[in-house]
Amino acid sequence: MTISAYQAARSRAETPRATELRLMREITAEMLTAHEAGLKGALLMPSLYRNREMWTTFVTDCGTRGNNLPIELRAKIISLGLWVDRFTSDVVAGRESIVELIEVNRTIMEGLGASDRSSAPQAAAAA
Repeated sequence: MTISAYQAARSRAETPRATELRLMREITAEMLTAHEAGLKGALLMPSLYRNREMWTTFVTDCGTRGNNLPIELRAKIISLGLWVDRFTSDVVAGRESIVELIEVNRTIMEGLGASDRSSAPQAAAAA
């Protein structure tokens, strides 16, 4: 099976929430690997860039008309995304540690994972 066929099959089977969770896991693992390697400042940029890009996408999506998330949740995601953006600059400048960004992502992943687990029985019952 070619990679494009695999990706097409996955995109048909994966929910948007599962896609977000998978992306967060990948990026968080990259940041953790960089931290464990002792990288600091600008050497963290590849993983920090991807994390910032992901959070910017979340912020943009939450600010878009037609987003079906509750307004309060959207506002919290936007606020958190703005914090991630500012905090990332502090990490690059060496004023803060990447650990806090890793922890934020882990907390969000726990929530996404819990949501997937709670909706799985409902989806199975509907099928």
